[in-house]
Amino acid sequence: MVALHAPRYADAPPSLGKLAKAKPRAGIETAFDVAREDLVGVLTALRDDHEYQQLMEIAGVDHPDRAERFEVVYCLLSLTRNHRVRVHVSTDDATPVPSVTGLWPVAGWLEREVFDMYGVAFSGNDDLRRILTDYGFEGYPQRKDFPLTGHIELRYSEAEKRVVYEPVALPQDFRTFDFLMPWEGPEYHLPGDEKAKGEAPGAPTSAAAPSGPAPQNVKTPAETPKTTEKPSDTGAGAPADKEATRQARKPRAKKAESEVTKPSRSKKP
Repeated sequence: MVALHAPRYADAPPSLGKLAKAKPRAGIETAFDVAREDLVGVLTALRDDHEYQQLMEIAGVDHPDRAERFEVVYCLLSLTRNHRVRVHVSTDDATPVPSVTGLWPVAGWLEREVFDMYGVAFSGNDDLRRILTDYGFEGYPQRKDFPLTGHIELRYSEAEKRVVYEPVALPQDFRTFDFLMPWEGPEYHLPGDEKAKGEAPGAPTSAAAPSGPAPQNVKTPAETPKTTEKPSDTGAGAPADKEATRQARKPRAKKAESEVTKPSRSKKP
């Protein structure tokens, strides 16, 4: 049996530690922080001098508590060294980041995705349009302050025979659940609960249980124990077997008699 192993990545070349205008992150030898104005120069050096030929991804990160809340991460791959590095640059929602479409044409699509999700602008990208969201979309979905329900919703209108955009309307109020006593039912009332007022008691609604004195000296079959002190109490024995045999043979005798007395019918030629 041949054992399969994951491909081993080579160690980072020592020259990366002396990369000009790039500050290695503490404890991570393959991640660098770069100023916006030095981004193109650092990426050019990584591509031409350190053999990181491919731009694999441009990702965005949102840190709302920072002055420059957005972080753009460039993921590079070296095919000759079998190694990867990441370059981080920070910005805000008003300051653009230099585009690297002149180094890697594929960056045009990746920068559009970061712009669509986070609202980060890239100076030098001539086709900076939304790429994942729809036309007229409001806001940037990957920002931490973007509401989970969005700002607008779309549906197909049978009356207008087209897709219409409308403000988000939640179909029900926010629910609160009591997980300590789930069998007692909730205390809140949802829209539509008023239709359940006529249900029978015991239904899972807010109807109160019937009150009044409980009946006395009422025994149910479950409360009356069944005892068999002797075999005759069970209904078994020789008399029961004889009666069962007689009842079993009686229908057979009548059926045989009817078959004998039944006139035979001949088929017409």
